[in-house]
Amino acid sequence: MPGTQSSIALTQVTEWDAGKLRTAEDSLAVEEPLEIRIQGKPLTVTMRTPGYDRELAAGLLWSEGLVDSPRQITALRQAVPESGAHGNLVDVELSGDVAIGEEAWRSFLSNSSCGVCGKASMESIRMRTSFSLDPDFRVTPEVLCQLPVRLRSQQHIFSRTGGLHAAALFRADGELLVLREDIGRHNAVDKVVGWALLQGLLPLSHCVLAVSGRGGFEIVQKAVAAGIPVLASVSAPSSLAVKLAREFGLTLVGFLREQRFVVYSCPSRCLADTV
Repeated sequence: MPGTQSSIALTQVTEWDAGKLRTAEDSLAVEEPLEIRIQGKPLTVTMRTPGYDRELAAGLLWSEGLVDSPRQITALRQAVPESGAHGNLVDVELSGDVAIGEEAWRSFLSNSSCGVCGKASMESIRMRTSFSLDPDFRVTPEVLCQLPVRLRSQQHIFSRTGGLHAAALFRADGELLVLREDIGRHNAVDKVVGWALLQGLLPLSHCVLAVSGRGGFEIVQKAVAAGIPVLASVSAPSSLAVKLAREFGLTLVGFLREQRFVVYSCPSRCLADTV
């Protein structure tokens, strides 16, 4: 897996097990800051797991509405910060038609790593969403119930560390398109969206986004921004996530298991033939 080695750190630990002690080597998920700059100007710093940093930067810019076309990103360079921390800086070159207002700069700098958390309202998301979600997309309950196992089987860093979230895109038949892992839920989704953006695949109108954690507000916002019609999580959504999903017509699935799931909004995309 590309980038896996730099995403894992080894450490010595002492394990207590039923009264017995042993010293062992353990694997940890790496967490480091990534600074994102626009034309050399600092935009934000996010704590992430190294790997696919260019995708993370691209996905964040898209999810936050700073770009509305992959052509507006003219270059993504992994650079060396002045501190010398190699690889922990991505400098993005944007085309001349992109204008980032001072309010956006201030918002990012004061809310460094949280994506949408604490700074974006329902109205701001409504204003910058450019895709409508395909009402005719369908995925069967049987395929949905296969996704947690398929997700887990491809979480290579999690299998060694137990400490990462994952986000993945699947087709309606369950085919895996891409999976990314990160210490942060929103970062994992941004990496997936950034991959699709750089591949020219947006909107993702025929995909299911599956996430290993909860379906929070910021995850719903990123799915809507990418044109994804179905978001499935193995844990619970929040009240605001459900409200946002219902407003934008996103099918939001929670508590996804091999034989069970709960649909919080727009059930026709996955239960059309069963209800």
